[in-house]
Amino acid sequence: MRAVQYSDAGGPEVIALAEQADPTPATGQVLIEVAAAGLNRADVMQRLGVYPPPRGASEIPGLEVSGRVIAAGQGSGVIVEELIGKAVVALLAGGGYAEKVVVDARHVLPVPTGVSLTDAAGLIEVAATVHSNLRGEAQVKPGDTVLVHGGTGGIGSFALQYLHGLGAEVLTTVGSADKASLAVELGADHVINYREEDLGARVQELTEGRGVDVILDVVGAKYLETNLRSLATAGRLVIIGLQGGRTAELDLGLMLAKRLRIIATTLRSRDAEAKAEIVQAVGAEIWPLIESGQIRIQTDKTFPLEQAAAAHEYFDSGTHTGKVLLTMT
Repeated sequence: MRAVQYSDAGGPEVIALAEQADPTPATGQVLIEVAAAGLNRADVMQRLGVYPPPRGASEIPGLEVSGRVIAAGQGSGVIVEELIGKAVVALLAGGGYAEKVVVDARHVLPVPTGVSLTDAAGLIEVAATVHSNLRGEAQVKPGDTVLVHGGTGGIGSFALQYLHGLGAEVLTTVGSADKASLAVELGADHVINYREEDLGARVQELTEGRGVDVILDVVGAKYLETNLRSLATAGRLVIIGLQGGRTAELDLGLMLAKRLRIIATTLRSRDAEAKAEIVQAVGAEIWPLIESGQIRIQTDKTFPLEQAAAAHEYFDSGTHTGKVLLTMT
């Protein structure tokens, strides 16, 4: 099979396409003939050499794919074998930038009705991330005020729609007027242009000095102080990315005074059982929202696998809105 590999740590120039042996599914796993793979920030961080795959995971980048199941591991049982021939999406710890991939059968879901096989490639990672963090970790409920950083990226565009449907008041950050318009279309009640406005001051203004209940943050260190000061009493900061660095000074006095919580999570490194529970919850609670049209798919651009370097260049530019995908044909 053809697969992407990183020759070293660095920019898109380290991306190469190579021939590799087809993977073989073990008991409880399925082999998927990949139609498309989603590009995620984790793939970029791995390329830069700062986010290696978990122990035992494939060195091939790619955390989500869509495709068809073509085989099951020997002795997997009837339930797993019944997946053969089915169009599915899969949540991975690695291996997605390839024509074939093996995955725990519990980490796959059927492609939602009404979604193309290609577009489906950008679904499972964002859906699992948004649901597990906003509903699971932060326990967002209707009426909460939530700030989402990066409201038109893959995670952000999904989160805005999900939160809007949940009945939350949604604030988000963007970097341009065009992205601001899209964020409103996706369900944001208030949009803050971080290039032109003071984030902390604007949050206080929009919430009449109260602050927000929850912040979903992909930035990390750069925004830590502003995020904490933007939280309401008993607020929760959920950090899922480190685009703005990993080290910052923490004001414990502020946290104590406001009874704040910082929750830092990754999806990739969770164990198989935890991922299976998350995928099951996504199938039960998120898939119906997609099939009903309440959450729409935001595919920005697709690139063939051999143009993976160009896809990363485009992703790195920060101009994309929604998901960037790699297709195998």
